[in-house]
Amino acid sequence: MDPKLVLIVLTIYFALLFLISWFTSRNVSKDTFFTGDRQSPWFLVAFGMIGASLSGVTFISVPGEVGNTSFHYFQVVLGYTLGYFVIAKVLLPLYYRLNLVSIYAYLETRFGFWSYKTGAFFFILSRTLGSSIRVFLVAGVLQLALFDSLGIPFWVSVLITVSLIWLYTFQGGIKTVVWTDTLQTFFLLAAVVLSIYLIGKDLGILSIKQFVGTIADDPRSEIFNWDWKSGTNFFKQFASGAFITIVMTGLDQDMMQKNLTCRNLKDAQKNMFWFTITLVVVNLLFLCLGVLLYIYAETNGIPIPTKSDDLYPLLATSYFSEFVGIIFILGIIAAAYSSADSTLTALTTSFCYDFLEIEKRYEKEKQVSVRKKVHIGFTALMFLAILMFKWINDQSVINSVFIIAGYTYGPLLGLYAFGLFTKWEVRDRFVPYLAVAAPLLAFAISQNSQQLLWGYKFGFEVLILNGLLMFTGLYFVRKK
Repeated sequence: MDPKLVLIVLTIYFALLFLISWFTSRNVSKDTFFTGDRQSPWFLVAFGMIGASLSGVTFISVPGEVGNTSFHYFQVVLGYTLGYFVIAKVLLPLYYRLNLVSIYAYLETRFGFWSYKTGAFFFILSRTLGSSIRVFLVAGVLQLALFDSLGIPFWVSVLITVSLIWLYTFQGGIKTVVWTDTLQTFFLLAAVVLSIYLIGKDLGILSIKQFVGTIADDPRSEIFNWDWKSGTNFFKQFASGAFITIVMTGLDQDMMQKNLTCRNLKDAQKNMFWFTITLVVVNLLFLCLGVLLYIYAETNGIPIPTKSDDLYPLLATSYFSEFVGIIFILGIIAAAYSSADSTLTALTTSFCYDFLEIEKRYEKEKQVSVRKKVHIGFTALMFLAILMFKWINDQSVINSVFIIAGYTYGPLLGLYAFGLFTKWEVRDRFVPYLAVAAPLLAFAISQNSQQLLWGYKFGFEVLILNGLLMFTGLYFVRKK
């Protein structure tokens, strides 16, 4: 690919984002950054959340993972539908009834100070790590397609990336993000549909019937795995998908902050319904794209990369037409930034409300200054976390994201489940210790499960184990 063409595409793309930022940042109040003035149309929120949920991980890692685990990931996606139903019917009514800005304020009302701070801390930890690894994945592709040819080292290109995100979100915050995510989701979906069409055309697949037949006949399109010992067993994957959705969307300030910008609960639930349907279809398209990529490589005698994450970037930048390569670059940029911009906004919101108590401790004229400093701080933290993943990552990123989520979101799952489904109070001061102990114990059990549990191997459902351990710990420190 011509690096100059990539640079032109990037420039035009960011010009559009800054135009949206300028438009949405006019006449903002001090609360606009955090709440979007609660005037976001539900259909924009629903559409934009697709891009934020998918991210660059889905765009690159899911198609590549087809070569390792076929369509088994779709079992997780089916579990998402149950998780989103719980969010719409249980969590959203709670958040709207309490009129929350930070969803973790519920924990203070339910349990106390330390539970509240523990929940907010684990969100910040989870989102910082999860979003950083997503941006790291895309930064590697941009490094290959553009920055290496310009002689720019990886750390500088990452610094440019996170600085640009800060620039277009620092004023309008979540109001800007709702609109930029809409644009970015459009580019992401257009990229996957056009990629499937153009690759299929190269392979001689000229009709929908041929497309469906080609995918169905390929052994990598197997969806269901009934082997109970396998890490990709249907019941494990389905349950994991449901709980991953509940914690990574319903208990996540980033995703819920968008929902809470809707005008009312009914609009937020409507948003969740249509978002769920679209997300299932889009994930299926990404898996189909993965099959086509492997067929293309095998048909043309192209060696399959050792890391499955490298397959799509390799083909797009070195073997496909320049047009397909540009479509690919546009798609991953859109995926990366739709995830990262909302994450920075959500992390800033959580820290300002949950730790600095910005509305209580600072006068109105100082609140904007404090928020901007926090926003810069989290931009720097994300930069450092991305560099950390550059040094240590050695596996499929889709697995890395869910492995991290299994350990960092588990305490949140246990806390909210105990709060929502029991009436017991707890000895609040013990909650931080339990939140550290539960993931450590879950890790120990997971690492030794085949010896302890007759060959059973944990997959993503370690999240459920982690949450259960936290729930059990809360039971033992309940007030009698």
